Amino acid sequence: MTDNTSTEELAGIARQARWHIIDTVTSSKAGHIGGPLSATDLMVTLYFRQLNIDPENPQKEDRDRFILSKGHSAIGLYSVLALRGFFPVEELATFDHGDSRLQGHPDMKITPGVDVSTGSLGQGLSVGAGIALAAKKQGKDFHTWVLTGDGEMEEGMIWETVLSAPRYGLDNLTLIVDLNGLQQYGWEGTESDRFDRSEPLGHVDLEKVFTGFGWNAVTIDGHDYDQIIEQFDAAEAARGVAGKPTVIIARTTKGNGISFTAGTYKWHNGVATPEQLETARTELLTEEAK
Repeated sequence: MTDNTSTEELAGIARQARWHIIDTVTSSKAGHIGGPLSATDLMVTLYFRQLNIDPENPQKEDRDRFILSKGHSAIGLYSVLALRGFFPVEELATFDHGDSRLQGHPDMKITPGVDVSTGSLGQGLSVGAGIALAAKKQGKDFHTWVLTGDGEMEEGMIWETVLSAPRYGLDNLTLIVDLNGLQQYGWEGTESDRFDRSEPLGHVDLEKVFTGFGWNAVTIDGHDYDQIIEQFDAAEAARGVAGKPTVIIARTTKGNGISFTAGTYKWHNGVATPEQLETARTELLTEEAK
């Protein structure tokens, strides 16, 4: 854990990560944009301030575990892992190629730093609960973190775990919901929606729902590093003493950080034009990333 990383440093790393996301997808001509960008600040804070991990020993036994349940946002995770030192940043250029370690969905068998293979939406929280329960049973001292999307939260398997995790006292399990308010298609937006489409769970008071099911629940601005750090630290402090799991509901903007991708469902995926890529380069101050 590197808890001395400042918010300014985290913001700079996040700009680099966002540049690598859009540049890599543009180069590979495949991949997702909106979801990785909405979750960037959350993952950067986890990997550069919160998690007990060692890039030189990705499989160390007492490491914290992280599961990117919305596996289609893999390029976001890969960008953060590369910047953290799990593999060379230059390897991002192989993203989604046939012989690459960096496939379109995370693969724990080939990618350093990936704890669970994901891609089928809705499964990550169940796997995380299993890992957390095993840690309890075996007396292991590590924290399991799971990141889901809001569209993914419509999967029934998620709610089976929401119901069961408190029963087992999984205070070593923290769920982060990336509530960016947009799906790949979504419903037609209205004045009550945040962006240009409607995400059904964006209209639900998830904090009350989770609290009712027996979780510690809090809602934050998922791009505000002070709020992110405060609640990540609170979740860590609750580990081993709270007797129930924690959920951090992070309200984010899909495509955050780049003007032409922010808040539009059409950038769930897509490939930037040369002109758009240059706009992104300018907005993200990418000289920092070189």
